[in-house]
Parts: sequence; C-alpha cells; structure tokens
Amino acid sequence: MVLLHSPSRRTGHDSSFLSRSLPVLAALTLCVAPARAFQDEDPAVRSDQEDPVDDREIVITPNRSESDALTTPVSVEVVSEQRLRERAYRTLPQALRDMPGVMIQKTGPGQGSPYIRGFTGFQNLVLIDGIRLNNSVFRAGPNQYTSTIDPFTVDRIELVKGPSAVLWGSDAVGGTVNVLTRDPYAWDDGFGGALELRFADQANYLIGRAEGSWTNREDTGVLFGYTGRDFGDLHGGSDVGLQPNTAYDEHSLDLKVEHWIDGDTRLVLGVQNVNQKDVPRTHSTVFGTTWHGLSTGSDLVRDLTQQRTLTYAQLHADVDWGWADQSTTSVSWHRQSEDRFRRRSSMAEETQGFDVGTLGLFQHFNKETSGGSRWTWGADVYHDTVDSYLDRGAAQTAADDIQGPVGDDATYTLMGLFVQDVVPISERLSMTFGARWSYADANADSVRDPVTDMQIAVDDSWSSATGSARFAYELEKDRRTLFGGISQGFRAPNLSDVTRFDTARSNEFEIPALGLDEERFLAFELGVRERTARMSAQAAAFYTQIEDGIVRVPTGNVNGAGDAEITKANVGDGYALGVELSADYLVADAWTVFGSFTWMDGKQDTYPTAAPVAVSEPLDRLMPIHLFAGTRFEPQDDDYWIELSARHMDDADDLSTRDRNDVSRIPPGGTPNFTTLDLRGGYDFGDGLLATFGLENLTDEDYRIHGSGVNAAGRNLVFGLRWSF
Repeated sequence: MVLLHSPSRRTGHDSSFLSRSLPVLAALTLCVAPARAFQDEDPAVRSDQEDPVDDREIVITPNRSESDALTTPVSVEVVSEQRLRERAYRTLPQALRDMPGVMIQKTGPGQGSPYIRGFTGFQNLVLIDGIRLNNSVFRAGPNQYTSTIDPFTVDRIELVKGPSAVLWGSDAVGGTVNVLTRDPYAWDDGFGGALELRFADQANYLIGRAEGSWTNREDTGVLFGYTGRDFGDLHGGSDVGLQPNTAYDEHSLDLKVEHWIDGDTRLVLGVQNVNQKDVPRTHSTVFGTTWHGLSTGSDLVRDLTQQRTLTYAQLHADVDWGWADQSTTSVSWHRQSEDRFRRRSSMAEETQGFDVGTLGLFQHFNKETSGGSRWTWGADVYHDTVDSYLDRGAAQTAADDIQGPVGDDATYTLMGLFVQDVVPISERLSMTFGARWSYADANADSVRDPVTDMQIAVDDSWSSATGSARFAYELEKDRRTLFGGISQGFRAPNLSDVTRFDTARSNEFEIPALGLDEERFLAFELGVRERTARMSAQAAAFYTQIEDGIVRVPTGNVNGAGDAEITKANVGDGYALGVELSADYLVADAWTVFGSFTWMDGKQDTYPTAAPVAVSEPLDRLMPIHLFAGTRFEPQDDDYWIELSARHMDDADDLSTRDRNDVSRIPPGGTPNFTTLDLRGGYDFGDGLLATFGLENLTDEDYRIHGSGVNAAGRNLVFGLRWSF
C-alpha cells in the first residue's frame, strides 16, 4: 500500500532521521523478546490455568466496531467502571494515569491534561460515545476540557495510542481517548437506583451522586443522575501543607435513554451537562507555592468557569443491505463555554471568554465479506460556531471589543471521508489498510491585527490525505499476538492557532498566526500482547516523526503588560519515541501482581530566542521514566479486596527553553523525582451496600507531576460508600 501524504511546502528532509531511528530499533527488539521467550516454552509443562482464555476483551475504538483486543493491530488500553470506582480517581483525566505512556499534567486542581506519547492538548483526540469533545478553540499545550467529563457516568474508557487519523481524523496524534458512557442497568422491569458518597481529607473534597434507572425489559431503558462536588483547598505533603486558592465547586446532570425499535435496531438519546465554577489557576496568582524554588505569580485572582452540554441521538442497526451489515448514525449538538476572571496586582480586572456550539454528524458502515475481510467506511462532519469577548471594564478600548481569546463571529468546519479494510492473509496473520481525506475551513470575521489594532477577517482552509498499514500476527492462537505497522496522523490548524490573542504560558502573550499549514506525523510501532487465564501483558515500542509541527515562536516584542509576545509557525520538526510495558499476573488464586513501565525521549525544533535560529530541544514537558507496580489480594469466596501499589517518577530534568522559563510550574533544574505508596481496599456488605477506602501517599511526600501548577495531596484518606437498590 502507498501511504498518502498531503502536499508539503518543504523541499528538504531531515538528514538526521536515520540517526534518530537507531534508539527505537533497539527498543523494538525489547518488544519481540517476550514473544520469543514464550515460543521456546514447552507447552506440556504449562499448568491448566495458563491455557488461553475463552472470554475476549471487546474494544470498539481501534476499528469503530467490536473487535477482540488481543488481535487489534494497535496499542490499546481499557479502564473499566470497576477500576474507576475502586481507585476513586478525583477527575476523569486521573483515570488514565496508571497507563504506560501517559502522564497527567494539572495546571490547577480542577484541570487535567493527558500527555500521551509526548503529546497533549489538541494533539490528542477525546471522544464521548464516539463524538468529538475537541473543538476549534482548543489551545496548544495542556488544556482543562477533559476534566468536564463526569467519571460517574462512565462505563469504560478506551485509549488507542499513536495516530488514528484514518478513522478519527484531525487531532488523533498522541492518542485517541473514547469515553463510553453507562447504559441503563435496572434490566428487571421497573425502577432501580444508587446513592454514592465519597470523601477525602487532604485532597479535601466531598462528592455525592444520586442516580436512577427505569427499564421496560422488552424495549426501553432510562438512566438519569446528578453529581455534586465540593472541592476545598488542597493540602500538599509534610512541607508544603495547605495550598490556598485551590477550591472550587462542580455540578453535573446526565440522562441516557435507550429504545429498541426492533431486535436489530437501537436508538440512543443522551444529555450531559457539567458546570465548573471559579476553578483557580493557582500558580499564576500570589497564592502559588515556592516549593523547590518555584516563583509565585502576580495575579490576585485568576479563575475559570466552564459549562458544557452535550445532546445527541444515535441509531445503531444490524442491517442486511448486501453492501453493509451494520450502520451507525450520530447527530449531536455540543455547547462548550468558558469565562475567565482575572484581577491583576494593579487591581485592574478583566473578564474574557467564548461560547462554542458544535453541530456534529457521523455515519459509518461495517461489512464482513465471505472471504473474511471486515470493511469500515463512512463520513463525519463537525461545524463550530464561535463567539468570543473581552471586557476590561473602565480600561476597555475599541481594540478590546474586536475579539476575546480567539476570533469573534467565527465558524470552523471539519469533515472527512474514510475507509478501512481488515484483510485475513492467513489463519494467523491479518493486515489492516486504511485511508482518509479530510478538509478543514476556518472563517473569523472579527480578528484583532496585532500591528494596527484594527479589525481584520480570516478565511483559510486545508485538506489532507492520510493512510495506515498495520498487521496483527497470532504467534499462538488466542494467546499471543505480535502487532505493529505504520500510521500517519495530521492536525489541521484551528481557530486557536490562527486567531488567538491571549496569554499563553507564564509571562507570554500569543498573537494571531496567518498562513499556517497542517501538522503531519508518521508513526512506527511494534508490540506484543499476551492473554491467558493467569496473565495479561503488553509491550510496545514507538517512533513518531513530526513534520511541519506548529510551535510557538517569539516575535522579539514585549507587550504593555511586560509579557513576551509569541506567535506560531510550522517550524517544529522533531520526533518522539519510547518503550511501554505493562502486565497483570495471577500468582495464586487470590493474589495478583501488576505493573507498568514507561521510557520516553523526544526532540523538536524551536526558536528559544527572537533570533531566527532553530534549535533542537527536548519536547515540552517530556515524560520522565515512570514505574508503577502493586499487588492485590481478593479471595474468590469472600467479600473484600485489598491492594498495595507504588509509583515512581524519575527527575524530569530534560527541559526545553520554554520549560525552564515556566518558573511558576517547573522548579529550577526540573521537577524532582518522587515515590509514593498507596493502600486501597473494599468490602461488599451485601444488599447493594459497597464500601471502599484508600490511604494515598502513605509517606506524606511533597511532589507534583511534571509541568503541573499545584502539588499533589499529602497523606490522604479516601472513603467511599455506594448503596444500590
């Protein structure tokens, strides 16, 4: 298959590509090693409990249809509803933190941005039941929008790591996170429900959840719920103590209706509403910590209020149309709004924000042929309507009326056509080929010209073709799979890239950038996956090449507030590579050991000064070595479980210039290493009553995840109680 490239304005290639590839070639051999070890094993000496399991783990996101995780040709991770409840993750992004290759940065306590294989923000795609959370105002670097998803509504989270542009389009570069929501559960006719309470002392929160589910066994089910969260000021470890100005409130409502029109056709209606009020960006205020030499910000107040409402209808049907076996149709309306209030040290106040309404539509089909091929094809389109504002009170000028953080009176359209075929080459080998054509259009009538302070209009468009070729080879049937391949990714410039007029990192101010091209990525991956009755394991190595990366570059100017002026350009060529290992092993009938390991490296061209000289520097907020390991005791005939786990992150001292300048989030010399120890457990009292507890950070260590604006909680007691009826 010929991989499709969009036209490039560049005429040269990076001659160091081969030298950069050598480390990943060595890493790839680590992935194959476990497979060789098992191949040399004598099957006769295996215990019966190590035989292949019959139950498959079904995932949807890798192929936009149900498939066995064992034989998917990509790295895929799943977080179950059980794990969400037992580990009591504070926010939804935190639920990804135990996965290899993922680091969760927190600018503030109510914010969380997953770094997946070195990429974050709008270079990762987040979906809710297959519908894009990403929109055209998502900004570069960490953003807080994934935190607007209520974990109590989630059935499971599927993460596909690496580019998934063929099936999911723009932004699916580091990874694709698909949050699949819970279905109605009271399948005996009538009404059921649950009440849940969760408390934490040093993390200082109280969360309550009430939900009900009504079902008619034959055709209809309804699930509705409310979640309220009261987050107080966060307490750090033994030295940092109380971290003031970290409190906020959050409330969410959800409704899901499923109706079986007939035995083959299911209609799903969903509504989600989340409100976060006055979430502080603590590090940029005078309340920031000076831990390990950090500098505090100068703002007196900097709070963010967010609202998000998703309404959708989806029709899932098994059909007999000859050219299709399954049809999925989705229509959605997604509204996301953001208001930021800022009081500077001079007592000057300003409020700014935006409102984005997104009309989404996708249609895809699946067909399995008589020869065993599985085709997936379809189209998707998302259309954003954006309003943006800035209010500086008495200091307001005519230029301030032009736009807020992004262009005002704006629209953005993203659409694509895609096709994929899973082809059986032999009984054990399958190849997956795919291609997509994408188109994006940005139009903003009200944009502030940074030179003249006059209103200008922006109208630009981009198109791109991407492809992928991947394989899955069953080294041992229903037990062990070797997988890998080549995948292209891309990201079309969005309104935030083209029209942003707003604060970026600390002491930086971003101005519009016109004439940008799309970012392009080429990823190589090789891995092995194992599944038996005793063990599940996955090892993978990856290399992602970055071409025409859109990065922030200084203009050499300083604005009136003393912030360095920056803009964006397609100058960020580079790469990311790494090795990921994870395993769960049943040592005895009641004992399980588990763990994961991540090593990552990467560089990207940047312009660290105003001089027109490119320098290859480490990726921003490069993930350090991460180790996570633990053991779980869960007797089969008893009603309790207990789990002990340890986490270690190495020194994060491989810094870019922008990292070193981010003095309120990253200490001088980098973020220190840490090791934490957690103890968790639970007890089922029967009659629907379930209790869980956690003792987190038992050593009361002061630490923060690299690039975060607040420290994590110190020694923290978490207690949860759920009553189902």
